[in-house]
Amino acid sequence: MPGQRQPASGAGEKLAPLVADAVARAGFELEELQVQQAGRKQLVKVVVDGENGIGLDEVADVSRTVSEALDQREDTMPGAYTLEVTSPGLDRPLTKPRHWRRARLRKVTVKAAEEKFAARVGDADDEGVELLVDGQLRRVGYPEIEHAVIEVEFKEPPAAEIAKLTHEEGSR
Repeated sequence: MPGQRQPASGAGEKLAPLVADAVARAGFELEELQVQQAGRKQLVKVVVDGENGIGLDEVADVSRTVSEALDQREDTMPGAYTLEVTSPGLDRPLTKPRHWRRARLRKVTVKAAEEKFAARVGDADDEGVELLVDGQLRRVGYPEIEHAVIEVEFKEPPAAEIAKLTHEEGSR
């Protein structure tokens, strides 16, 4: 899908399996890995996520786990480095089925084919997602979606929308 993050290149390609394994041991998933020169050091930026998100304490745990893994394998990461571990943030495009599952009942903006629309996210599986668009349920396959992001809402979602999504899902 467009908007999907690019895989790590160069030094990142060598580090990716090591970092992904460390992140998985901590109970999370590696979303993105970037390695770039920052003065005399390498900057290693690790973006992690989980099915239920990730909190600050968990980011610290992942940071320690990744740091230990990198320190044990100096052949993979020689010299000094700065490690930055972070979560993806709300502005991350929804590009994977798990992103859509985590966004269940959230409001999103979707660009698909020639149209752009606001929707509320329903059930998501490996092929696509159910969206509530203008009061109507609509199934959209991931290949049809060019770009999608979560919209920040400052109040509770309308109960009628939530009821429509949960009622439809419960009747299957």
